[in-house]
This record gives sequence, structure tokens and C-alpha cells, in this order.
Amino acid sequence: MSRKRKELPILENVTITDVAAEGNALARVNDMVVFVPYGSPGDIVDIKLTKKKKNYAEGRIARMVEPGSVRISPRCEHFTVCGGCRWQHLPYDYQLKCKQQQVEDCITRIAKVEAPEVSPIIGSESIWEYRNKMEYTFSNKKWLTFEQLNSSEEFTDRDAAGFHIPGAFDKVLDIECCHLQDDLGNRIRLFIKDYGKQNGLSFYDLRGQTGFLRTLMIRIASTGEVMVVMVFGEDDKNAIESLLSAVKEEFPEITSLMYVVNTKVNDTIGDQDVILFSGRDYIEEEMEGLKFRIGPKSFYQTNSRQAYRLYSVARDFAGLTGDEFVYDLYTGTGTIANFVARKASKVIGIEYVPEAIEDAKVNAKVNGLDNTEFYAGDMKDILTDRFIAEHGRPDVMIVDPPRAGMHEDVVNVILNAEPKRIVYVSCNPATQARDIAMLDAKYKLTAIQPVDMFPHTAHVENVVKMELR
Repeated sequence: MSRKRKELPILENVTITDVAAEGNALARVNDMVVFVPYGSPGDIVDIKLTKKKKNYAEGRIARMVEPGSVRISPRCEHFTVCGGCRWQHLPYDYQLKCKQQQVEDCITRIAKVEAPEVSPIIGSESIWEYRNKMEYTFSNKKWLTFEQLNSSEEFTDRDAAGFHIPGAFDKVLDIECCHLQDDLGNRIRLFIKDYGKQNGLSFYDLRGQTGFLRTLMIRIASTGEVMVVMVFGEDDKNAIESLLSAVKEEFPEITSLMYVVNTKVNDTIGDQDVILFSGRDYIEEEMEGLKFRIGPKSFYQTNSRQAYRLYSVARDFAGLTGDEFVYDLYTGTGTIANFVARKASKVIGIEYVPEAIEDAKVNAKVNGLDNTEFYAGDMKDILTDRFIAEHGRPDVMIVDPPRAGMHEDVVNVILNAEPKRIVYVSCNPATQARDIAMLDAKYKLTAIQPVDMFPHTAHVENVVKMELR
């Protein structure tokens, strides 16, 4: 017989003092640090503890005693439930201040190297409707909030189209309106949801792995082009044809309408056939006259306008005059490589995903760039001393790794290659700072520029320039 878990207490009249990692807030009670989501500095709250360790605890706000002066009213009706946009209750200038501090702390506490002053963060021009890509899940068991569960209302309709509840793969919150993408995205999602209900189409059962309507991806480029990819859990050709025909008729502005039949356990479509229903099989983004084709499986920065500003910083840090040989590591679909190619003599891009490399080659061809080469494979296996000896020693290396940062083998190859400059673009200042410390053996940190790509979240991009000592 299992031991009954001890009920954790409620801490009363606690003052929130600061923001913390992952969008949480922080309070101190005696010698214990307490992490709380959706808190704001200055709030006085009662905290219901959900986890307690020796030196820290986690909890949730059980009662707002008195809101702090920093707090503002969040715009979204789903705030605190859907798990996204955890900083909606903080003014945007305060969000930027926190992100700036996050970068400064990582450089000081993790990198621990001689460093210049961090440049003021570049804020997002748009703080709403800035995402070019959204993904939604259909479910036949809608997540019910605490308020709904405690009400006397009976919920017979449990069909949902929305976001997964954090930490619960089988729980989906039904979304009425998301403010992160152009409202066209909301209208497309709600139309498909309503069509499904009116025509008796089954919503996916995430535990039973059955159902027709499964997931939906909507891309809306800064050019105005629109891609919709509908994923079905069953191969019912008549139902697929009818639904997509209705979507096409209702939304003639859709540039690319595609679908996938996915009957496997997970939702990823990277290994699935994507079938074109109408339009063309890509949409296009644009930067400085360069066109970038984006397919259903392509990676592209989700904030198009800020991506341009981010890549402009990277190009400026690279200090290109037209004569430089550049390596672009973790090149993805070659966006940075092609963006800088017109100011370089040659660019080599390396990326793990073969499909992304094919996109990169297409983008180079579309833009008439003949000074780029792209190679697919694991970075630590492709980028070796032998590869550099064969293809040439770079003048500049631009690196844009995933959140985990660079493998130590890759760092060592970069150190052996000794490019004059390294431009490091990162979505995780902590792992970037760790890698900076390793590169410090031969490179001096000379410039630091944070860029905010994701308003209302704790995420921040950071670009640094390092120069050979």
C-alpha cells in the first residue's frame, strides 16, 4: 500500500521579489527560495506549494492579496492556462529589461571572461501577431479549468482545437483566440473546428490514438502568403476532400493547402508524405530582395521581421567586405548563409537535416547565388580538421546551434581552424556562455547584442562577436 503524500502548506502574504528562469517569478520565505509562475515583482500573494525541497520550493498563486505596481492586465483570455506567453502581465519595456539582465548574468556568471558592455536589447517591432507559424492539436477530451470543474455546469461537448497543456501530452486547451499570429490563423482554425463538429468528424483521442482531425499547422509569411497543413489520423479520402474543399472555398487567400495522413503514435510529420491539395508546395519569405522558399517541413525563424534584424546583426558582426570565406554552421535552410553570400567570396553551410540542406540549395538557386555550398550531416562528424583542410580555412565562422549549444568536438575544430572572427547566434544565452568560455582560449569577446524574438516569453536571442587574439 502506497504512503499518502503529505499535503503541502499555503504560504500567506508572500511578496514576489523578482523574475526567474523559464518565465517564473521568485519569492523568498525565510531561507527558502520559492518559484511561482505568473507572479510579478511587488505582488503580495498566498502561495500553494506544489513541491518542496531542502533549499527551494515551487508553488502556484492561490490568492492575489495585492498586485504589485509593475503588473498589467494580460490581453489573452487563456493567460495562465495555456502555458504560453507567461509574461503577458509584465509591460513590454520591463520584459526587455529582464531579458537584457538574463544575457548579462550569463556572461558574468557562466562565461566568466573579459567582456564588453552588453548592447541595449533590440525589441520586437510588433509584440502581437508576430509569429509566422502556429501549430494546433485537435482533441475529443477538452481540458477543463479549475473554475469549470468547480462549477455546476455540465460539459457534454469536449471537442477542442488548441494547445497542449504543459507537461500533459493528452490534455488540450480549446483556444478561442490566440494573439500571436494574424487573426486569419484564428479564423482558419475555428472554421475547421466548426466544420468538423457540423459534419460529424471525429476529433483525435490522444490516449486511444484514434480519430480523424489530428493537428493543424498555419504559416503566414511577412509577404502575405499563407500555408495550411492539415494532419488527419485516418485515411478517409472523401472526408479529406470535402473538408479541404470547404477550406479552399472559405479562404481563397491560402497560397499552399496541403495535408498529411499520420497514423503513427507521435505527431511529427518529418517522416511523413505531405500531399499538395491546392496551390503550390511552398510559400516565400523575403529579405532585402532575397526570396526564401519555405516548405511544410522547413525551419524558418518564427518572427519574420525580427529575423531580419537578427541576421543583420550577425552580418554586421561578420565584418564582410566581399573577400571573406565564410562557414555557416547549423545553417538550417541556409537563411543566414544566403543572406550574407552577396557580401562574401564564398559561403559553406553545414546542417544535420538533409531536407533543410535541399531547401538551402533551392534558396541559393532561386536567388541566383553561385558562391554557396551546402553539406548535410552531424556537425561533429562533418566539421573535422580534414573537412577544413579539403575545403579551405574560413575567415569567418557563423554558428547558430540549437538550445543545447555546440558539441565540444565542434568547438575544438573551430579552435584549430582559427578563423579571424566567430559570430555566435544563440537562442540560449546560458549554453552560449558555456561555449564562449571554451572559445576564450583563443578568442576575445568583443561585442554582445541581445535581440528579442518572442515578446511575452522569457526567451531571448543573443549574438556575440569573438575575434582571434
